[in-house]
Amino acid sequence: MRLLLALPVLLTIMAGLVACGGDRSGNAAESTAGITNAPAESGDAGLAEAYREHAADLEVEGRGTVVRLLKDDEDGSRHQRFIIRLDSGQTLLVAHNIDLAPRIPRLQVGDAVAFHGEYEWGQEGGTIHWTHRDPAGEHVSGWLRHGGRTYE
Repeated sequence: MRLLLALPVLLTIMAGLVACGGDRSGNAAESTAGITNAPAESGDAGLAEAYREHAADLEVEGRGTVVRLLKDDEDGSRHQRFIIRLDSGQTLLVAHNIDLAPRIPRLQVGDAVAFHGEYEWGQEGGTIHWTHRDPAGEHVSGWLRHGGRTYE
């Protein structure tokens, strides 16, 4: 009888483990020793919720289309900056640290970019940063994907 009562709970846990397993192909951008790299929010719905909740320091993953290229931020650590629009219409500023990761060369308006990084709320949609490895190994590693290549 106890087994029958516990079965729905066990099935729910197993389904959650399968859903969270994802593709672990060994890509260095998706694993860091001792640090979980599973984003708390993924995709347009998760990013919309992060915006509504004024979230900060939230690991996220998604993809968008470049709608504007901005001048590099040269103040302190250098960052390649551009704005992407999600399918939902939400826009995000991507601030990619080019002192710690390679710049995306030949990035153009209309290009698709996937990302894993940290979301910080902003009135115009938010900012994605930490799209690189942490040299100290204390922060979840992030990445950008463009044109079949991962920049981390």
